[in-house]
Amino acid sequence: MTTHSDGEKETLHASLDRHRDAVLWKLAGLDEEQVRRPMTPTGTNLLGLVKHLAAVEYGWFVETFGGEPEPFWFDPHDDMRVGPEESTERIVAFYGRARAAADRMIAELPLDALGRPSWRQETVSLRWVLVHMAQETARHAGHMDIVRELIDGATGDHPPATD
Repeated sequence: MTTHSDGEKETLHASLDRHRDAVLWKLAGLDEEQVRRPMTPTGTNLLGLVKHLAAVEYGWFVETFGGEPEPFWFDPHDDMRVGPEESTERIVAFYGRARAAADRMIAELPLDALGRPSWRQETVSLRWVLVHMAQETARHAGHMDIVRELIDGATGDHPPATD
């Protein structure tokens, strides 16, 4: 368990995990139609956002630092679109594997470790990637909060307390 007085790496990782957990909570209690329902003119839906976050976790944490991401069954440039054969269970499991692979890289590497994503010219540190991915995940968790509110009124970054 991370506390508010842990080191920099643990604090950054805990921040990322908090947003990752919020992402998964946004799917809780919804059926297949609801998680796929396009809620914006561009088609944004909850399941597509989770699929996108899984792909970028593999890219930023695994590929950038020389690891092997699992083969994608989809075009990574079109990762927010969810096909009819892609169940919630499949996408959530994919996100779980991406998180686990990213967590292994985070555990193995120092914050100053450098890597280079294949899609960029400059190198980045693990520290930079942790901050970037916490921001990216928080941004999409915010999108998911709005989408979920439009679906059933549920809001927030964690389940409400039960009495």
